[in-house]
Amino acid sequence: MNEHAAPVILSELTGDGVMLLTLNRPERHNAWTLEMELLYNELFDRAEADPAVRAVVLTGAGRSFCPGMDMSVLDGASSGARPWPTDRLPPRTRPMSFPKPLVAAVNGACAGIGFNQALMCDVRFAVPGAKFAAAFSARGLVAEDGVSWLLPRLVGYGNASDLLLSSRRVTGTEAEAMGLVNRLVEPEELLPTALAYATELARSASPYAMSLIKRQLADDQARSFAESRDTAAALLATAKRAPDYREGVRSFIERRPPEFAGLGENVPEPAEASS
Repeated sequence: MNEHAAPVILSELTGDGVMLLTLNRPERHNAWTLEMELLYNELFDRAEADPAVRAVVLTGAGRSFCPGMDMSVLDGASSGARPWPTDRLPPRTRPMSFPKPLVAAVNGACAGIGFNQALMCDVRFAVPGAKFAAAFSARGLVAEDGVSWLLPRLVGYGNASDLLLSSRRVTGTEAEAMGLVNRLVEPEELLPTALAYATELARSASPYAMSLIKRQLADDQARSFAESRDTAAALLATAKRAPDYREGVRSFIERRPPEFAGLGENVPEPAEASS
């Protein structure tokens, strides 16, 4: 049977506005390929453009999340081959510019590029027995895709140094203890829990507000407290001119669930000119 008969990434939109993306090469433990990378970026572009998508959950089919690059690609690259048109590929950091909530449900092995993609998610749920590994130093590589920027911000400088220098594997239990994972969930409850969390965001939180908060979290890493405070004030003024602010207040007063507009539909009114 052709291993590529089914899409290498499955995509399913729930009725509550959550897009479930499933890395789908279980016979290869969802090891990363060029075909997967191209489809991955395409699916994120679609999810960003679709107002029906309010949040995304990323997981892996079978027993693994993603153990890194497929060995055939690694073998060719280590021999000097260039099997991928790297000059024409987008960077492997698409989730970092994705304006909607992104939740990882790590169900097994998570290493190399899979490790990086999990780090780029906003929230990570994992099973206790999941295995996390940066794995770069063990292959003679450097910390790729900005992971040396991301990891210390999640787990601290000391833990990041340990994981990146040693390439050692840590379980989901240890990953939770150091802050790499937000919550541990038993295997049978992992995907339902991640979907329930994303569904609650899709139902109760403003897509526009969440996109602004994601921007604040990323940009404030390089700002002083005063700069963060002043930027928040400017963003707040913009947010208050958007329909979601009025709907958020109205739904609270009326004690009903909010009906927020889609991200692209939520256009703030122009600011009043000062006299």
